[in-house]
Amino acid sequence: MISVVIPTFNNKEQLLQNLKKNAIFFGINELNKTAGVASEVTLREADFPPAAGRASQERRDHERQNLPHIKEIIVVNDNPNINLQPDLKKYSTLRLIQNKKNLGFSGAADRGIREAESSHILLLNDDVRLTDNTYQNALDYFKDESTFAVSFTQKEKDEALVGKNKLYWASGMLFHSKAKDINKGINAWAEGGAALIDKKKYEILGGLDQLYNPFYWEDIDLSYQAWKQGYKVMFDPDIVVVHHHESTISSNFSNQFIKTIAYRNQFIFIWKNIYDLPFILKHILFLPYHLLYYMLKGELGFVIGFLEALKKIGAILNKRSLSNRQRVLSDREILKLFT
Repeated sequence: MISVVIPTFNNKEQLLQNLKKNAIFFGINELNKTAGVASEVTLREADFPPAAGRASQERRDHERQNLPHIKEIIVVNDNPNINLQPDLKKYSTLRLIQNKKNLGFSGAADRGIREAESSHILLLNDDVRLTDNTYQNALDYFKDESTFAVSFTQKEKDEALVGKNKLYWASGMLFHSKAKDINKGINAWAEGGAALIDKKKYEILGGLDQLYNPFYWEDIDLSYQAWKQGYKVMFDPDIVVVHHHESTISSNFSNQFIKTIAYRNQFIFIWKNIYDLPFILKHILFLPYHLLYYMLKGELGFVIGFLEALKKIGAILNKRSLSNRQRVLSDREILKLFT
């Protein structure tokens, strides 16, 4: 069974649009009694305009295929100043979790995942739209007990297909980028906006780290913990969702703030996770060069990000001591998988 978890912040219109579009693929708009198990009606019929003939039959087929898999849909509202209850009350089995304070993406997602009742979590951003019900196929990957998560192909605004990623070490820093191909196989990390994850393994790994709040690098960190402990993150190119990356973030935060957080979290990741001595020595050696280079370049976000990460050094070192538990693969072994 799958629980759908959708964290949302200040993106009400897009959330509601995508809920309506995704509803048919969740199979949540009519009573299901498959195998003697009844699922409550979760969408009023008014949400689906009358359709005739083939289209109506296709809709019913989708519902029958999906209903046995989706147990619940959880929306976590991370904006305490916005009330989503009036808009979501028509979804009778959709559960709304209202945060009393802003927890950031990792905090909101973590709360939804931990309160979910299913063994597998479909984690979706509020700006992600499903194109069909093939996300169900990702369940097959978990027949291999070492699988932690499965990530999907994401179609961007310009029709580019992304979602398969790599990590690499260069000049004393860890970087991430798109993979050269989108073939089926392992993935450096499962993006938090569109992935199916194993809840039990999620809890073993400690969940999404709120050190990275409000956004960026938290999903990379979680998957890196998985790789470190011998689990796998997979990529399925045949499961496609529409996701215009950073549309929510860019509409709520300035470019300078976003850059600063990205740099800060890059440092947090390195200081928390990297244990191989040659990498640590190179990081220390190259750090003055990087700071001077970015200062001369006028890229103050890098310098500010470094200083902001430094303010969290106590918490980072505490998490660092925990991140190396039950390590199976070294940093070099993990990164070698993606080069």
